[in-house]
Amino acid sequence: MTTPIPDLRLCEARLADGRLLSIDIVGDRIAALRPAGEEAPAATRMIELGGALVLPGLTDGHVHLDKTLLGVPWRPHQAAPSIRARIEAEKEYRRTTRIPLAEQGAEALLEAALRRGTTSLRSHVDIDEVTKLDNLAQLLALRERWADRVQIQIVAFPQSGILSCPPVAGYLEEALRMGADLVGGLDPVGIDGDRDGHLAIIFGLAERYGRGIDIHLHDGGPEGLDEIDDIIARTRAGGLGGKVTISHAFALADADEPRLEATADALREAGVAILSSIPGGDRCPPIPRLRARGVEVFFGSDNIRDCWNPATVIGMVDRAMLATYRFGLRQDADIAALLDHVTSIPARLSGLGPGEIRPGVRADLVAFDAAHLPQVIVERQLPSLVVACGKVQEIAN
Repeated sequence: MTTPIPDLRLCEARLADGRLLSIDIVGDRIAALRPAGEEAPAATRMIELGGALVLPGLTDGHVHLDKTLLGVPWRPHQAAPSIRARIEAEKEYRRTTRIPLAEQGAEALLEAALRRGTTSLRSHVDIDEVTKLDNLAQLLALRERWADRVQIQIVAFPQSGILSCPPVAGYLEEALRMGADLVGGLDPVGIDGDRDGHLAIIFGLAERYGRGIDIHLHDGGPEGLDEIDDIIARTRAGGLGGKVTISHAFALADADEPRLEATADALREAGVAILSSIPGGDRCPPIPRLRARGVEVFFGSDNIRDCWNPATVIGMVDRAMLATYRFGLRQDADIAALLDHVTSIPARLSGLGPGEIRPGVRADLVAFDAAHLPQVIVERQLPSLVVACGKVQEIAN
């Protein structure tokens, strides 16, 4: 069998383990890893990296492409006092403003994320009586247009609740038939006032359609911890281990040490993952302690300049830096390990991103002008090179 000529060779790429290699790419896949300087047939295109550090493409595990306003003129942020109030304020904006999502900012956010090394992401899309399934249809089309650059998973997200917004249960089912990858949920008690009813619908749809679950859980205190226990129990009963994510899980920040340890062990054993955007204030789950007990945690950006939040922390390197600061991490090994939460962990959990650099995986690669992993984070570096789906991307600001 004739070995195909590589379409692209990255020369003198330094991997995280220190090896200096050439990376051959054929089509959208890594074809071979060769020791630097080894004789090899010429590639169609060759790029000298000079020892730059190369990582797998980064993953943003939680974003709202349908909410961002990056594509429109600055809108003064009017912070509503509660989650329910923010939901209603956003719906009022959508009732009075009809702009295609690509023009509103979804395309601008994807471009900005790709420049920062994000080559895969999970986006939630609101399903309610205002948007119905329109925004989902737009994101499905956007996913197809961007398939050669960014891998996108879509969560059908009941932002207004399910039981408190009667059409939504039917819309969620139709969303899964249309192509949404996961079914979402939102504060079964805080929004719908019915933990069992809300979770029964979500888990029923997931089991019936063979999909995963990603549920926003802002509810805190004992109430939120009880909801986590219920999600764990339903995951076990439905055989959904490895397919369920709890986003935010603020209640974990309220747990005392015995309760935290017991809940963390149950999350690990059931195969329920935690997604965190490393929020400010006092509501961030204790990620280092969860990691120490074997809980799978990955990171996401959540709201990017939208009706909920004016923040624009888009890159996953910046998100890891927030974790470094938040948890007072100072050792190289602890800082470097944060990159697992945006590479190998989401790949292992959900198939987002290649997660590693080896022959056969999708050629999503990010190069940094750094000698060591923690240097990328503490200096908040932008990539010097982004390769997505085997093609070099334009990353100029």
